[in-house]
Amino acid sequence: MSGLNIFRYFISASLLMVILVVSSCKKEGAAGIMTVLHPVELAIPENFSRPAGDLDNPLTSEGIALGKMLFYDTRLSGNNRLSCASCHRPELAFSDGVALSHIGESGKTLPRHSPALINMAWMNKGLFWDGGSTNLESQAFGPLTSEDEMYQNLAELEYELSQVPAYVKQFKMVFNSQVKSAAIVKALAQFERTLISGDSRYDRYVRKEPGGVLSAEELHGLTLVNQKCRSCHAGELFTDNDFHNNGLDQDFSDSSLEGIFQGRYRITYQLTDLGKFKTPTLRNVMLTAPYMHDGRFASIDQVLTHYQKNTQLAIPLSAAEKKAIIAFLGSLTDSLFIQNKNLSQPI
Repeated sequence: MSGLNIFRYFISASLLMVILVVSSCKKEGAAGIMTVLHPVELAIPENFSRPAGDLDNPLTSEGIALGKMLFYDTRLSGNNRLSCASCHRPELAFSDGVALSHIGESGKTLPRHSPALINMAWMNKGLFWDGGSTNLESQAFGPLTSEDEMYQNLAELEYELSQVPAYVKQFKMVFNSQVKSAAIVKALAQFERTLISGDSRYDRYVRKEPGGVLSAEELHGLTLVNQKCRSCHAGELFTDNDFHNNGLDQDFSDSSLEGIFQGRYRITYQLTDLGKFKTPTLRNVMLTAPYMHDGRFASIDQVLTHYQKNTQLAIPLSAAEKKAIIAFLGSLTDSLFIQNKNLSQPI
């Protein structure tokens, strides 16, 4: 039996007993009726480390369900046309397939590529390409309120959702709260922490499970990735969650848009952080083109050519080695993740 069925939440018999007795798992609903919430323990892939839990926003099945409703709800945008899923599509590993989106309220082209949402429970060194947000809860306020993205007035959003009886009931049950923006982002964060991808052919190979077969070329590619790519794409997450200057640009004098082209520097004001951007995961990388923080590369081959020819990095790669790396990266595609009905738009 596979050590993983990523998004099947389970509650053990002992945990059920805890639910019945631990007061923190109860919320007082209408007419003083106590509502029992069901804590969720994520099914962590056996080859993954355990993510740190969020004591301020513990996962419950009810909170996750509410977050999923919100994630796909176009009412989160000011014009009621965009949802979170507009730029984070499940079939593309929660990326959007374009270099720089321009579907926001203003119609302006965004200066950064929409990142894939994969294994967000482990993203503990900052979110956005420059690490400008420290957690999933605070991150959500960025796209929600940006005039170039969803451009929603939070007070108006609270009012609009409070006119939906199902939302009123869910917020009361999950957070013992009216529809408030703080609770909205908490629910979104709960759902996003369930976006776990760890059942690719590579994972099954590592765990010695059925279907875990890699070809000779893919195994050669794995060896090459371990030799040449792991300083940034580290561990089973295939990212160190850190920030690096990978030689894309040399001039960082453009301080427009609050320094958005200067990378991590716009957050830390440390000169050593000029041009540093967050390392994306290689998981499902064949689904998340184009690549880099500005989507400048349309293919993995172009990415490898950059690393091969860039004088700052100069990673030597033959044509056969590039082909092997690309073959291995294909083994990191998690079909169950992108097809998982628990993560797709509610019917």
